Amino acid sequence: MKLGLVINPLAGIGGSVALKGSDGRAIVDQALARGAEPMAGERSRTALQGLVQPGLSEVQTASADMGEKVLAQLGIPCHVVYHADNSQRTTAQDTRQAVKALVAAGIDLLVFAGGDGTARDVLDALNTAGAASLPVLGIPAGCKVHSAVYAVTPSQAGELLGLIAAGLPVTLHAAEVMDLDEDAFRAGVVKASCYGYLQVPVDDTRMQVIKQGGLDHAAMALQDIASDVVENMEPDVVYLIGSGSTTKAIMDELGLDNTLLGIDAVQNHQLLAADIDAATMLALIAQHPAKIVVTTIGGQGHIFGRGNQQFSPAVIRRVLAQSAGGQADNILIVASNEKLRSLEGRPLLIDSGDPALDAELAGMVQVISGYQQRTLYKSGQTDLNHPDQA
Repeated sequence: MKLGLVINPLAGIGGSVALKGSDGRAIVDQALARGAEPMAGERSRTALQGLVQPGLSEVQTASADMGEKVLAQLGIPCHVVYHADNSQRTTAQDTRQAVKALVAAGIDLLVFAGGDGTARDVLDALNTAGAASLPVLGIPAGCKVHSAVYAVTPSQAGELLGLIAAGLPVTLHAAEVMDLDEDAFRAGVVKASCYGYLQVPVDDTRMQVIKQGGLDHAAMALQDIASDVVENMEPDVVYLIGSGSTTKAIMDELGLDNTLLGIDAVQNHQLLAADIDAATMLALIAQHPAKIVVTTIGGQGHIFGRGNQQFSPAVIRRVLAQSAGGQADNILIVASNEKLRSLEGRPLLIDSGDPALDAELAGMVQVISGYQQRTLYKSGQTDLNHPDQA
């Protein structure tokens, strides 16, 4: 198998600093000025470190941070077919040109790391190169990862890649490339559309499904959840309210302005800070006890790692360290039973960027699903041995 690899080094760079995306040079500059660190390379290493070698020829890739560096670190032989002028400050054009060069090199499978914007660039390049049917596999590394062309986590991308490299037969299907309007996203408006389709492996356990809107819009269901959370808020504790319409109901119950697609801090029923980043959260946690409130993405299942990267591993660990009774005390998961049913038995997913932390958070968790109502549900990675999830 002849494998091609391209990494968008700047994918997801705006996530931890509350910029909700990384599209455009101005946003990248702003993210770097706020101290954001690129994570796409590390997530690519996680995916590629267990790569099965038999049957895999030299990997075709792009220069430096676009693939060459990660492969060199892992000791995987590679050949650079595209050189970016500045591999640390690449553009969408670099991604598209790299993909075209990989197609010209005759690859059998394209692996790329990024978010929905990167998937869009890959799709454009493949269409232009007349290679729309080329199989692809996405390593999730962006802020917006709604498209069905990505694996659930980098490690599961690696598992799937290993199976393919080992020669196991893989069925392909056309999966949606979704993208959001980032300007609207930052303004609190979700404008998602299907941009096109890429050919990806069929694997219900390792590949994520397309994000769905909430299936239960009943005001009463959300109000019941919000009433439970507000009634049980503890004095002087900082509540870090995550993104989403379910958590927005909590802010509505409190009568507070809400950042629909960001993180707000609430203390003693008052807004302490709005649309905050990871650094601000760490500063607050250092001064006050804190709890995280998150919901799951309907139909997809993620509670960490999709649209709320401000909850960095450091933030989550600091909050957990304050807990006297484990995760249930300091991480509050809210979701209606209808939203949980939309997962069709799949677990709540955690892709924090720290596999060790993801493993710590895995297990059975209590989800606040109504007023004085808790639903026991599994969190962690998909169980490959479970007959309903295989």
